[in-house]
Amino acid sequence: MKINLIVILFYLACFNRAFAQEELNWGACIKEAAKNHPDLIASQQEIKQSEASKQETASGLFPQITADASGSRAKTAGSSGSAISDSYGYGVSGTQLIFDGAKTINNVKAASENISAAKQGYRFTSTAVRYRLRSAFVDLLRAQEMLRITEEIYKIRRDNLELITLRYQSGLEHKGALLTAEADLAEAKYKISQNNRQVQVAQRELVKEMGRKQLTPIFAKGDFQIKDSAAEPPDFEKLAINNPSLLQLIAQKNSAQFSLKSAYSNFFPVLTGNVGANRAGSHWTPRGDQYDYGVGLSLPLFEGGLRTAQVSQARALVKQLEENQRSIHDGVILTLQQNWAALQDGLENVSVQFKVLTATQERSKIAQAQYAIGLVTFDNWTIIEDNLVKAKSNYLDAQTAALLAEARWVQAKGEVLEYD
Repeated sequence: MKINLIVILFYLACFNRAFAQEELNWGACIKEAAKNHPDLIASQQEIKQSEASKQETASGLFPQITADASGSRAKTAGSSGSAISDSYGYGVSGTQLIFDGAKTINNVKAASENISAAKQGYRFTSTAVRYRLRSAFVDLLRAQEMLRITEEIYKIRRDNLELITLRYQSGLEHKGALLTAEADLAEAKYKISQNNRQVQVAQRELVKEMGRKQLTPIFAKGDFQIKDSAAEPPDFEKLAINNPSLLQLIAQKNSAQFSLKSAYSNFFPVLTGNVGANRAGSHWTPRGDQYDYGVGLSLPLFEGGLRTAQVSQARALVKQLEENQRSIHDGVILTLQQNWAALQDGLENVSVQFKVLTATQERSKIAQAQYAIGLVTFDNWTIIEDNLVKAKSNYLDAQTAALLAEARWVQAKGEVLEYD
């Protein structure tokens, strides 16, 4: 009766806790993470910075117009007394870049490639966020299911203890069997407490990956069904071409190539045109008109090898990024094949563990009936029961591993958060 009361109270506590929890399916988690995840928000700001940098660079192609105004008073002391003179002026001046060896144009093109790199960086961040979010969701699913399994195991251990207690009291079983059953029940109670804590940790992990600032009780609503099984080997080369990490590096390489052209432009003269209109006089408002226009030409003659060093540096960066691109390309293909193989292994293992669990459950039913009528010894029966407990856990672990393998496969393909 005492054991039954404890179980009833435990189930009531679990029911009240579950009732207060917020149920979230995978789609809801995606929407919330897309809106609130700090990594995605930070990556979006990087894109805005790149766009602003391009606008800043492109401003050099447009006229630069400046307005100015001034006023001053000068006091001069002499033998006949002091003299005061005022001067005022205002005007507008403008300059226009005419020729700089296409340096500014190449800088603008490099800035455009930097925007593309930032956008691919956002995609890369999104794939990483999706993997972490999916892992957190799967971890919570597993923790919830493991809690349910441990509660089932607790019930099995409790029923076993009741049966062994009756047999012990009637002299059909030895004390060692009774103590073993009591120890198994105590272990089952501990597993329930342990899994309750694991649920709380998994909830914290999922809340973090959704971008929530505070922990709230949540319940992951979903199953262990694999959606992207990729049963047939895909074209890994084609998948690699669209991977954001590779596309980001390609954009960075293109930007470096334009920067190299810009460095070569430093050897050309810079030609600018200028025009101005001013008024100046000793009273406000000044009446004297002055207009000027002209062109300016500049060409540094000696800078201690500065421009040559800049070209060498830019050329080396291009070469470095070309080799990095080749390395990343090969690494992406390898990662794709590894994760595809791991996913297939995980799917096959789920099938195997399900068959093992089915067989173990059937064997447990038979053994329990045989033990009740004395056809099986306690030692043999408890081994079968332990195998059942292990099979339940192994099947859940196999399902979890398959889901995580699917998440890694999706990440390897470069799919973003909204992939599903």
